[in-house]
Amino acid sequence: MAPRILLARHGQTEWSLNGRHTGRTDIPLLDAGREGAKLLGERLHRGPWTELDGLEVRTSPLVRAAETCELAGFGDRAERWDALMEWDYGAYEGMTPAEIKAGRPDWFIWRDGVPEGENTAEVSARADEIVEWARSADRDVLVFAHGHILRALGARWLGEDIAFGARIWLAPTSLSVLGWAYGAPAIQKWNDTGHLER
Repeated sequence: MAPRILLARHGQTEWSLNGRHTGRTDIPLLDAGREGAKLLGERLHRGPWTELDGLEVRTSPLVRAAETCELAGFGDRAERWDALMEWDYGAYEGMTPAEIKAGRPDWFIWRDGVPEGENTAEVSARADEIVEWARSADRDVLVFAHGHILRALGARWLGEDIAFGARIWLAPTSLSVLGWAYGAPAIQKWNDTGHLER
């Protein structure tokens, strides 16, 4: 069985709710984010996911991802990994897209990167490191991380330039699965938030 990588985006924070770029600032989860993390965990601990009991788990060390991992019930076996940290937004940290575009109308993060932060090549290299790790053995893996790095990971899993990440949006506390179809890398599930619907 070819390995899959399950992607869990962290729960809702005040900045994600307001559309502010949240890179390395350690913003905690809102109550709704904590509740969503628990619901995600409940989903991942019942069928058809029960066969994942032995899977390897890694999380971004940033509190919003690490707490989501903990509340989902995987904290006791998760390894914290800097490669899973969010895009370093540098001078644009904490700003909304509208605020950035007010001074730089043609700005596009997937092409331009950010001043005083990471460029696209640096983010792509981190995504490639995660892909290489995920494909390194015959076992599924689960990662808890952030919107932009997970979208970059989705693009690189498919062999696409990370600019493809602009086309595959992710909601907080969503579940996605990168796997295989006909022997080629494929998206098997994307931005699934069914566990949040009551």
